[in-house]
Amino acid sequence: MKKAALHNLGCKVNAYETEAMQEMLENAGYEIVPFREGADIYVINTCTVTNIADRKSRQMLHRARKMNPDAVVVAAGCYVQAQDGKEVDSCIDIVIGNNHKKDLIRLLEEYIKNRTDQTTVELENLDRTNEYEELNLTKPGDHTRAYIKVQDGCNQFCTYCIIPYARGRVRSRAMEDVTREVKQLAENGYKEVVLTGIHLSSYGIDFDKERHLLDLIRAVHDVDGIMRIRLGSLEPGIITEDFARELSLLPKICPHFHLSLQSGCDSVLKRMNRKYTSGEYYEKCLILRKYFDNPALTTDVIVGFPGESEEEFQKSYDFVDKVSFYETHIFKYSRREGTKAARMEGQVSEKIKSERSARLIALGEEKRKEYEKRFIGKKVEVLVEEDALVEGRTVQVGYTREYMKIALETKENLKNSIIKVQIENGSQIIR
Repeated sequence: MKKAALHNLGCKVNAYETEAMQEMLENAGYEIVPFREGADIYVINTCTVTNIADRKSRQMLHRARKMNPDAVVVAAGCYVQAQDGKEVDSCIDIVIGNNHKKDLIRLLEEYIKNRTDQTTVELENLDRTNEYEELNLTKPGDHTRAYIKVQDGCNQFCTYCIIPYARGRVRSRAMEDVTREVKQLAENGYKEVVLTGIHLSSYGIDFDKERHLLDLIRAVHDVDGIMRIRLGSLEPGIITEDFARELSLLPKICPHFHLSLQSGCDSVLKRMNRKYTSGEYYEKCLILRKYFDNPALTTDVIVGFPGESEEEFQKSYDFVDKVSFYETHIFKYSRREGTKAARMEGQVSEKIKSERSARLIALGEEKRKEYEKRFIGKKVEVLVEEDALVEGRTVQVGYTREYMKIALETKENLKNSIIKVQIENGSQIIR
């Protein structure tokens, strides 16, 4: 039996695809082993979101070759797709672009049968396809929560982002295929599903130019056995009075919404080619807070975008302060070759980016604590996931519907149970 090792780089969509490829390998009779010496096949699902991600992808490919010079090294995903097969590293045996991960087993078998010194390249121009690559999962790595990819591609073309070139245009998964997978996961004991995509808010626009995310959510909500539905990153534009009101009528929906911000300054948002103003974004937050009781709003912010002045940064800082997110994920702008932003004037120094990042991280931590304090003395619903060691104590940990991580001191095995817990003090909430 041949041994296969996989390594994932990048986002939750990549993680889903890596787990799907692992399941394909297992079903084809391969033994899955840790990503270290001794494997016959190494599959690296690469990332290209930044130049650093490119470098990490190359490093992992070279590490695989070094661990076993005779192994078959497979480079899949965004890094090789963005390269368009033009610069195939000599350490790679098989290149699999996006939309062809489903062909992994066939490509492996053909390569092993006809093994030559020539690299196999399976790529297509994603600008010219509307085909959604159908991958399936029945047993994700996490046995309580399952991430489900429902959409691929992006039509937004933000000036800092390479993803539309690596992932192509919006392509949505058929609703019946999603619900079929969810039903199978429910039968296998999963209680929570997370709907993910490259641009989740665009789900269904390739069907008939209309958004269908709410329809998909309703269909998943009807699946027996699934107790929670969590949504991946959303664009502010999808949040309307009707959308929020309809979501609030679905008891399985978790009140945890990740709304991508990137900057709280309108002039920076315009340079980024984001499709909203800070004022419009704020209105979306108010809508969610109108229909959900104390929802957890989380976001991403980029600091040091080209041309960002101190005044523009301060506007962004003040906006983050005003919204009071539960969690704010801060990223220092990383110049990505092939994007418009990489060619913009006014590139900000690393020193200034680090200073601004530190200020926003401190603010985010302050806001996180403020949000969590509101739950002390209240009962929350926790989906218990695993045992862990926290400050020298053996505890069971799980997540609330708001995605707060909770520590439970109990000898009872509660894994994959949903229980009500009263938060007595802040030490029960862990990071």
